Amino acid sequence: MIMLPVFKNSWFPTVFDEFMNNSDMMSCATTTAPAVNVKEDENAYTMELAAPGIKKEFCRVHINEDGNLSIAIENKMEHKEEDKKQHYLRREFSYTNYQQNYSLPEDVEKDGISAKVENGILTVVLPKMKKEETKVSRMIEIS
Repeated sequence: MIMLPVFKNSWFPTVFDEFMNNSDMMSCATTTAPAVNVKEDENAYTMELAAPGIKKEFCRVHINEDGNLSIAIENKMEHKEEDKKQHYLRREFSYTNYQQNYSLPEDVEKDGISAKVENGILTVVLPKMKKEETKVSRMIEIS
């Protein structure tokens, strides 16, 4: 099951996709949003968001009022006093904040979601509901 951001429907490309899909736009987009990997196994979905230098205090992961997974990263990197005295010719470090809502697959056990930050990766584990094997009895009509 692929989890897509709530605001974007990538299954149906629009006329604007070709116009917006140029190297300038793509480089701009990649500097403000972390790269996201989504893996699936028989027990869970796992999301990995790359956020180098991020600390767990800067992250918020919760289920919002619409039942979607909301991930926010507030970059609170301090600007050093040295930075104010220097003139940068090029600066690619991003000091922006990130927030994204993701629709969850129907088989996610929302009460069991967990998250951790390690080595610049925010990992969110979305456990799947256990399939209950129940024996169903029913009458078979004889014709």
